[in-house]
Amino acid sequence: MVSNHLLTIHKTMTPSIRTPRRTPRATSQERQASLITAAASLFAAKGFKGTTTKEIAKATGVSEALLFKYFPTKRALYAAILAEKAQYSGLREAIEEAAKKQDDERLFTLLASYRIRKGADPTLLRLLLFSALEGHEMSDMFFRQQYRIFYDLLASYIHKRIEEGAFRPVDPLLAARAFFGVIVHHRLLHDIFGLPMHRTHEDTVTEYVSIFLGGLVSPPRKVRRREHP
Repeated sequence: MVSNHLLTIHKTMTPSIRTPRRTPRATSQERQASLITAAASLFAAKGFKGTTTKEIAKATGVSEALLFKYFPTKRALYAAILAEKAQYSGLREAIEEAAKKQDDERLFTLLASYRIRKGADPTLLRLLLFSALEGHEMSDMFFRQQYRIFYDLLASYIHKRIEEGAFRPVDPLLAARAFFGVIVHHRLLHDIFGLPMHRTHEDTVTEYVSIFLGGLVSPPRKVRRREHP
């Protein structure tokens, strides 16, 4: 009786030992993704010159040594950011398909709606502005690897449509630059300066495409009537 009673008291007073839960370690891909996100956010907020690798490592809770393990050079990190932020999977194929069908409205809509859409990440635009102002190599990397693909594609398409008589005889390069200029200016107003939109993203894209094509498409030729003697 006594021994059972003492055993009960001992169990009650002895604190239970719990096995500490192990926090699941981040995988290599997850850690790499977090480094890219942190670097992009810091570069977009402080610029490239104002951001150190120490700050990037600290933001993700890792050492600089581990940061350099994933990205041995800053150029490797910049390339990874571009690959993450400037994803065009499927866009080029869709544009080329629209070009084959000579679907002007769809082609221009695809280009505009990729940037002017709800939830578009303004980080890339801020990164490119900083890189251009600071004379940073990412600006050249982006233009050569990403932007120029669609810039040349649109200019080539406009040139072809001019030869077919569908578009007015204009400078294809300037026309392509003008259209992308509309998109970039829109992003500057709303993503950088914070101007509120007064129309939906879809309506805005439709209006821009309508205005641009309205000035580009050749007017229908008037058929001259023969005068009867």
